[in-house]
Amino acid sequence: MLPCLIFEDEHLLVVNKPAGLNTHAPSPHAGEGLYDWLRHRAARWARLAIIHRLDKETSGVMVFAKTPLANRSLTAQFTAHSIHKQYLLLTDRPVGQGELTVKSALVRAGDRYVSRPVHQGAKTAETRFRECRMQNAECRGSGGCRMVEAEPLTGRTHQIRIHAADKGFPVLGDTLYGGTPAPRVYLHAAKLTLQHPASGEELSFQAPTGPDWPNTPASGPAEASEDRRREVGPFPFLALREALIEPELTDAYRLIHGASDGWPGWYVERLGDFLLSQSAQGLSQEQREELGRLLRVSHSNPRSTRRQSGLTFPSADYASSARGACHKVLTRLVRRTAQAEGSPQWVLGDTATERFTVRENGLQFELSFREGYSVGLFLDQRDNRRRLLTQHVAADFPLLPAASGNEPWEMLNTFAYTCGFSVCAAKAGARTTSLDLSKRWLDWGRRNFQLNQVDPTGHDFLYGEAFDWLRRLVRKQRLFDVIVLDPPTFSQSKESGVFRAEKDYGRLVTAALPLLKSGGVLFASTNAADWPPEKFLADVDAAIHKAKRTVLQRHYVPQPPDFPISRAEPAYLKTVWLRIE
Repeated sequence: MLPCLIFEDEHLLVVNKPAGLNTHAPSPHAGEGLYDWLRHRAARWARLAIIHRLDKETSGVMVFAKTPLANRSLTAQFTAHSIHKQYLLLTDRPVGQGELTVKSALVRAGDRYVSRPVHQGAKTAETRFRECRMQNAECRGSGGCRMVEAEPLTGRTHQIRIHAADKGFPVLGDTLYGGTPAPRVYLHAAKLTLQHPASGEELSFQAPTGPDWPNTPASGPAEASEDRRREVGPFPFLALREALIEPELTDAYRLIHGASDGWPGWYVERLGDFLLSQSAQGLSQEQREELGRLLRVSHSNPRSTRRQSGLTFPSADYASSARGACHKVLTRLVRRTAQAEGSPQWVLGDTATERFTVRENGLQFELSFREGYSVGLFLDQRDNRRRLLTQHVAADFPLLPAASGNEPWEMLNTFAYTCGFSVCAAKAGARTTSLDLSKRWLDWGRRNFQLNQVDPTGHDFLYGEAFDWLRRLVRKQRLFDVIVLDPPTFSQSKESGVFRAEKDYGRLVTAALPLLKSGGVLFASTNAADWPPEKFLADVDAAIHKAKRTVLQRHYVPQPPDFPISRAEPAYLKTVWLRIE
């Protein structure tokens, strides 16, 4: 069960949306919003409908409709304002009154909205505020943060944020409306009460604030230094991971993704019992301290509870988890870097054994910090590996035709590395062929098969250059149900010379297509950061058209949510699933 899931039945899906994730994708090739990520994750969610929205930096209760009945009923309830919504906000300004109601007309002005007096023909926005005196008593004397309940009686864009600012207590972190800079906008949809669309029963859903919610008073506006702002939210990046990563199934994911998580140029991954830090230079003192703090925390414990503003929520109790951390200096000159120099260097805590295992989607994979630049698993492909494991690509896009039943299917994994894609396909019943230029990686892949109780002798491991083996397999008249193309951005071999993704990807697709069955699925991927997704997709389409094949289905996927995309940290990974006639 996903940690963000609050409730689900035949008609409703209710979740606790984390801050930092859009409700839906802002553009076709941007990062997935929560709606997109959920809708394509499971077949039973393929018909999800958006009923209401939360801003990207707002967290809390969201309800989606799963049936036409639920869609009609919830839409009518929201339109009639019969759904009761309760928000919590933090501010570092005096609230002034215990309770107040704000009513105004909202008018768009560029990228923000402004309040205007209520006038005929205008859409009115109305919000009730109540200061949470019990929670604020301890920090009032220090000029710290204050918690306020907000009840929107209407549902206008940015309504709570504008009205709070109008009354002199803007939401902490809401710089668009005059709030003090902070790791996030501290606005949380804490409670939602509605009538069930089928039974008519009144239901209330509550969502806890996450580990990005302050536990200590904040500084006033004049004291909001960068160091102090970091203290406001203990770990602003954890909430998103804790909402979407199932800890029982997965303990390998990205914790900090550069500028998107407030740390430009720095990347940290959780790999089982260890943390892997990466940047273009050695660790700064601030990064070292943050890494030390991360060693001491883990996922929240949902079995204990705490009280907040009269509501009972799961407690965010942290326990020691990671044992040690190492740091790797990123370089573009990987081929010229010696194995010892390219390997991560230990900086904190215990060191790992030569080989250790991590969990991903319920499977195990062997990793090593002593094998050079790469540790054995590329975490940004986790969701795509899951698509092979579950045989579900996206809404209305099963991996295999329904008529295939339980018949064995075949997958070709080119540039297989340590065979992560192959392991997932094999666990789903495929007979796999893994192709790589390195015998060492293929042997590593065989061990990954064994870790997951799959006999590698029932699968093929081909050592050699990709284009050469593709030609051989065509001569042998081999055909595959699924072909995975995930080449490095740059590679070089004696047989085919230099391969550059932006220049040669079309040639790779052309070489692979004769091996794909009619109705089979081609997975094409590249991490060439400077290659626009539109150009990548156009080159793939051109190769398919040139081969006189037709695309029947298409699903484009950017990098997963723990690799968040932002203007400061643009997307680099581009992947597309194609069913081809």
